[in-house]
Amino acid sequence: MKSTGIISTTAIALLLGFGVPAFARQGQEEKPKPQEQPAKPEQKPQEKPAQQPKQEPQPKQQQQQHPQQQPKPQPEQKQQQQQQHAQQQAKSQQDQQQKQQQQQQQANSNKQQQQQHAQQQSKTQQDQQQKQQQANSAKQQQQHDNSQKQEQQIAKHQQDQQRQGQQQQQDHVATQSQQQARGQQQQQAHVQQVHMQSQQEQQRQEGEQQGVWQQHRATNYQSEHRDWQQRGGYNGYRIPQDSYNGYFGSGHSFRIYSYPVVIVGGYPRFQYGGYWFSLADSWPEYWSSNWYDNDDVYIDYSGDGYYLYNRRYPRDRIAINVYLN
Repeated sequence: MKSTGIISTTAIALLLGFGVPAFARQGQEEKPKPQEQPAKPEQKPQEKPAQQPKQEPQPKQQQQQHPQQQPKPQPEQKQQQQQQHAQQQAKSQQDQQQKQQQQQQQANSNKQQQQQHAQQQSKTQQDQQQKQQQANSAKQQQQHDNSQKQEQQIAKHQQDQQRQGQQQQQDHVATQSQQQARGQQQQQAHVQQVHMQSQQEQQRQEGEQQGVWQQHRATNYQSEHRDWQQRGGYNGYRIPQDSYNGYFGSGHSFRIYSYPVVIVGGYPRFQYGGYWFSLADSWPEYWSSNWYDNDDVYIDYSGDGYYLYNRRYPRDRIAINVYLN
């Protein structure tokens, strides 16, 4: 019976001995951990057993058994506890470092994601700008193409109009040329007709004039001739000196049939220098029958009146009258 009580008391003491250090260790873990320092084996004096409260005097047998029930802590167990505590602190520091590393990695990851997002936004903006530039370039090219097409159409239209205008002008010119040619032909035909009629009329007039000229040809010029003094002096129109100097005198010769000739009152009358002249005397019979057409003559004033001279017969002179109209 005594042995059983001793064993029970010993077991309770051992349990209490192990429980107290564990509770103390738990309190130490809850406190903030100081900076880790390498664990050093410490040699402390052996702890004294905690003072037991005073108890009532027990039987002698119990007092003899009490020292056996309180286990004494050993140095190896304390060193093991310190090592475990150091390991826990090292593990806690490792956990903190890992946590800091994870936070740093997370921050770096967030920064990389922000950079990637910014790069993606920049790339998206560049792509949009490039697309906008391409669209603007395509629009400008389209506008340029449309402008060139319109210019080409306008140029083609202008060329067509110019070509049409040139064709119309050519047709008009051709029509005018044809009309002019037809008109010229008609005019030529009319001119030819008029010329033929004129020639016929001229021939008729020349025949008539020639007959009149022949009528005033002298049979004996020396006996039939009379000058203005013999005729009583000249009483006709007198040519002004300025006009006379320009057309008359020995220095101004002409041919009568190079100028208009008409028959007035049965006498031939010709125009020269703005005046009309007619013969007042017969012309010599020894002159050629067509002297008025082929011989060079001139008009000169000789003292008492106007006379007609023939360069082929310079000694002869024929009295003439002057008319203004």
